Amino acid sequence: MPATAPTRHPRPTGPAWTEEALDLLDLVRQLAGAELDPRVERFEAEGTFPREVLRTLGRAGLLGLPYPQRYGGGGQPHEVYLTVLETLARHWLGVAQSVNIHVLSCYGLAAFGTEEQRAAWLPDMLGGELLGANCISEAEAGSDISALRTTATPRERNYVVNGVKSWVSHAGAADYYNVFCRTGGDGVRGLSLLLAPADTPGIHPQAPERKMGVRSSPTAQIVFDEAEIAQDRRIGRPGKGFLIATGLFDRGRLGIAACAVGLAQAALDYAVAYAKTRRQFGKPIISFQGIGFMLADMATQVTAARALLLDAARRLDAGGHSSAAAAKAKLFATDTAMRVTIDAVQVLGGYGYVTDHPTERWMREAKLLQLIEGTNQIQRLVISTSL
Repeated sequence: MPATAPTRHPRPTGPAWTEEALDLLDLVRQLAGAELDPRVERFEAEGTFPREVLRTLGRAGLLGLPYPQRYGGGGQPHEVYLTVLETLARHWLGVAQSVNIHVLSCYGLAAFGTEEQRAAWLPDMLGGELLGANCISEAEAGSDISALRTTATPRERNYVVNGVKSWVSHAGAADYYNVFCRTGGDGVRGLSLLLAPADTPGIHPQAPERKMGVRSSPTAQIVFDEAEIAQDRRIGRPGKGFLIATGLFDRGRLGIAACAVGLAQAALDYAVAYAKTRRQFGKPIISFQGIGFMLADMATQVTAARALLLDAARRLDAGGHSSAAAAKAKLFATDTAMRVTIDAVQVLGGYGYVTDHPTERWMREAKLLQLIEGTNQIQRLVISTSL
């Protein structure tokens, strides 16, 4: 079997899919074949961060797709952007994750920054010349951001930031960090957002975590030790950090759902291709009900996950409240990715468990998607609360 199986690309339909959007998707597929496929196995095995690949994607306009064109963004609806993300994840989840992380790092400035701030910083961010990251979680504050303890104390024209952030993707590789910190009292009303250059004295990325999967994307703690960040780098008014984070979570969960659909589709395609060529008892194993029905369930789950994702994306594009829809999409799509990748390993049998085939890597990677941007137990909490 080849390193990747042929992927079917049904033509998207609907109002979002202009000729420009369809041409963009064709470009993404070409770039994925040329830039991602030849590198993914080696970079994941070595834990090498694909910074130049991301720079190439940025110059192709893929790191600012859902943002306004006047700042250098792509001006595309989320439906198109998330389909691009799904396509990238079919080829390399780590790169799709990095695109998602970077696009999220632009959200606070794009949605809540002043016109002067946007004009000064957003073009380089959206063009991918600067790579971003978000510093939200702490050791004692994961999904409960009201418990954040990193402080930002005014001193002359700066904020002096002290604290430790955990689980920061792109830690040590990013050019800037969105730092959610406490500028006021306890609770969510005391939180603000600072946009900090990565080379600020007092910002210290720690050694990367040793992860089960997605090893090409560094994740680490960041220590803030008397880090002075200019007050004009505060995004939005003091105390608006929670509001910004809420919008960030909705969009982040949709991004994870898109990555999960792409990963599940890759595993399904590979398992189908293998089952057509692997012969037992004189027949391709896909002809046996035990395998054929398993593949049928996998295909149904992937289609359903994509439908939930597109429904949530269209709600967001229409300006509707999307928290519950985003949580449903993230919950179902990531659980689907976990089931489908496990079943893909099962279809390949012993071959699925060895590194000669990508199925074992996809299974390890799928687990991460059930944990980040809020565990799937948190998604169930969001959904049940909305009821």
